[in-house]
Amino acid sequence: MANEILDNSGKGLAEWRFPSVHPEGRKFALIAGGITLAFFLLGWSLLAWPMVGITAWVAAFFRDPERVTIMDPQYITAPADGLVTLIQQVPVPPELVGPDALGDEPMTRVSIFMSVFDVHINRAPIGGTVKRVVYIPGKFLNADLDKASEDNERQHILIERDDGVRIGFTQIAGLVARRIVPFVKDGDVVAAGQRIGLIRFGSRVDVYLPAGTMPRIVKGQRIVAGETVLAQLTMTPQLEGVKH
Repeated sequence: MANEILDNSGKGLAEWRFPSVHPEGRKFALIAGGITLAFFLLGWSLLAWPMVGITAWVAAFFRDPERVTIMDPQYITAPADGLVTLIQQVPVPPELVGPDALGDEPMTRVSIFMSVFDVHINRAPIGGTVKRVVYIPGKFLNADLDKASEDNERQHILIERDDGVRIGFTQIAGLVARRIVPFVKDGDVVAAGQRIGLIRFGSRVDVYLPAGTMPRIVKGQRIVAGETVLAQLTMTPQLEGVKH
């Protein structure tokens, strides 16, 4: 059941359900299904049967499974399904820099590559208020390339928590992807793990980790949006001194 609380003491009912097709993809599945039906009605079996597979793949591409997100402020949750291809110190994109955004010092960037077989619904890495949504048109290079972060069509999103923690991340269109679809806008309040958008047909998401953040993943690891802990914020308790 959506929004049900489950914990590590046995609370809540865990159950599996067949993933639904996101509304954004239903029209594509219907179009593919209509073409398939037309081919069968026309007696074009050699074309119809491959279209059955294409229709199933389109529906699977836009699948929208439920995810269980750990509600702990020290954790940053993975915003995308896929393969961790890069973990490196890089300059922050200018669209995410500013006094009310991220600083201008280099930050650790985690790049997650989504193949055409991964779930393409992206989720919020932390809960908070959406402070920026900046769309930039660009090229459609292979999203696995490092320069895709600067050359490809992309959308930057900045989320700020009530305690001032800010996380910036970027949705990047890929070689096959041709549209980034946002579900949020400036001023929206989101929860960690909430759906915030999708990218059609293969793409990448970059996450910029605050200074002092400890990554909890490694290069080459496959991760799950809304569930995998991407990084852990340094939780330094207040220090007290005793005067003697």
